[in-house]
Amino acid sequence: MRVVKEAAERRNEILDVAERLFCTNGYDNTSTNDILAEIGIARGTLYYHFKNKEDILDGMIDRILDEIVRKARTIALDESRPVLERLTQTVLAANVDTKTGNMILEQVHKPQNALMHAKMQEKLLSQLIPFFVKIIEDGISQNLMQTDYPEDTLHMLLSIPKPAVWFLWLAVPDI
Repeated sequence: MRVVKEAAERRNEILDVAERLFCTNGYDNTSTNDILAEIGIARGTLYYHFKNKEDILDGMIDRILDEIVRKARTIALDESRPVLERLTQTVLAANVDTKTGNMILEQVHKPQNALMHAKMQEKLLSQLIPFFVKIIEDGISQNLMQTDYPEDTLHMLLSIPKPAVWFLWLAVPDI
């Protein structure tokens, strides 16, 4: 018997099942047939929502990034918190700390997924930078930070390898 669902509900069902199967069996060991069998839908229904397995992974990435951005926004814009706490907590909110998130990171760090990694990083940074700029501007107004170019400074710091960023941060605390 055919079960009709709203498009958004069906799409989320596909993502939920794929997420569970990818985490259980691994991305490479899960096929679209496995997803279809688990949900009990026709191949055409899957392809109505997603072009292929990689597109499903992209959908999972979008869901995770949306949640990261939502948490980061909430913290970054909470002016009741001290500036340095907002900065630290926003950075922590931007970290992936779920089983699904870690599985996705494992996939996007594979050489064959370099483009996906770049897209994920660009999307995340483009959405987070305005929140970090706001925190830095608040830090400047409170004389906790000093820069004439908050957004340019962020782009520079984000383009430096991680160990160098922390060295720079520790060596020059008034950035």
